[in-house]
Amino acid sequence: MRLPWFAKSGKADRKRPSAASYRTEVIADVVVPDRAEPVRFFSRKLVSPAKLRRFSNKDFRESLLFGFYLGVAAILPVAWWAPICGSVSGLRLKRHMRKDFSRYAAATQAVLGKGIDAKKLFRALLAANHRRRLLLAAHVVRARWSPTIRLEGLEGLQAALERGRGAIIWCDQFTAQTIIGKRALHEAGVETHQVSVDFHGISDTTFGLRFLNPPLIAVENRFLKSRVVFERSDAYQVTIRMQKILKDNGVVLMTNNIHAGSTFAEAGIGESGWTHLASAPANFAARGGTALFAMSTFETAPFREYRAVISPELRPAPAQPAPAMPATKDMAPKNMELQAHYILLKRDRLLEALKDHPEQMMVWASHQRFTERSGGVVAIDNDAGS
Repeated sequence: MRLPWFAKSGKADRKRPSAASYRTEVIADVVVPDRAEPVRFFSRKLVSPAKLRRFSNKDFRESLLFGFYLGVAAILPVAWWAPICGSVSGLRLKRHMRKDFSRYAAATQAVLGKGIDAKKLFRALLAANHRRRLLLAAHVVRARWSPTIRLEGLEGLQAALERGRGAIIWCDQFTAQTIIGKRALHEAGVETHQVSVDFHGISDTTFGLRFLNPPLIAVENRFLKSRVVFERSDAYQVTIRMQKILKDNGVVLMTNNIHAGSTFAEAGIGESGWTHLASAPANFAARGGTALFAMSTFETAPFREYRAVISPELRPAPAQPAPAMPATKDMAPKNMELQAHYILLKRDRLLEALKDHPEQMMVWASHQRFTERSGGVVAIDNDAGS
C-alpha cells in the first residue's frame, strides 16, 4: 500500500544515494608524552546526503518486536522477561552468524584476546539487545515496575559542580545506558541535558522518525531536563547552547558516537584493537576547563538490578607541550595534546568497562586501523542515532 504522506518531494531527493557519503581525512597524529602512544584525529565531512527512505525491512521487524514486547511487559511477570528475550534473540541467529559474526569476533578478540569465547559473547549480545527492547516497552506500559539501580561515583560529580563550571558526562554505548543511565542520574537528583542527533532512536527512515523513535525519546525525556538536538549542519548552534548550559553549572550528557560530529579520534585498545571516540567532549574539556567524566551502565540481573558507574573526573597530568603533526589551520588553535590525553583517559575507562561486561557493548571498532580498512564499526541491531 502506498503511503504518500511519508514521501519527500523534489527531484533532487530522488537522485540522492541510499546512503550518505563522507570524506574522511587525517587531521593530526598526537603523541601524549607520559603515555608514549599516539592518538589520531580525523575530520569527517559530508560529501552527499543520503536519501531519506520511507520504510525499511528493519522498520517492519522492529514494529512487530515492539508490539510483542509491549504485550510481554504488560501481561507477563518480570521473571519471564529475560528467558523470552533469550529465546526470541535466537530466531535470526543463523543470519547474524553469517552476516555479522566474523567481524565481531575479530574486533572483540583484538581487544580482549584470543582466549575469549567470541561466539558466546555474540549470542549474549543478541539477547542483551532484545532485553533493551523490552526495557523500553516496560517503561511504556509498566508504570509500577521499578528495578534496583545502584549509582556509583556521584560524589565526584557533585564535587566538580561545586566549582560552578558545569560538567560533561561521556557515556558509553552499553545496552542499558540509554534509559537506565539517565534514570539513575534523575533518581539521584541530577538534572541533565542530552546532546542528541536528529535521527536518534531505532530507525532513520520516515516511518521510523514518525512512529518508532518517539516512544524511546519520550521515555528518555522523563529523566532529562532538556534535549539539545542538532543536525550536522548546525553544530555551531549546539556549541553555543552547550556553553550556556555549562556556564549555568549544568550537566551535559554526550554519547560516544563518532557518526554525529565532524571530527573523531582513534586510539589503540586492549591487546591489538583500535577504538574510535568522539572528540567533542575532549574538545570542550580541553578548551573550557569543563569537568569531564566517563559513564557506563550495566545490567547485573536482567530487569531487576542495574549498576551505573560514573568514573572519577578525567584529569590529564601536566606535561610539556608536544608537537601535533600534521594539523590544519582549523585545528591549530585547539590544544590537541590535551585533547589526546583526555581521549586516552576515556579509552582506559572504556577498556575497564569492556572487560567487566563485554556482552553488553553494542558497538565495537576494529582489529585494523581506520586507514587500513574499508568496513565500519561493528554494531549489531544498533540505534540509528544517539
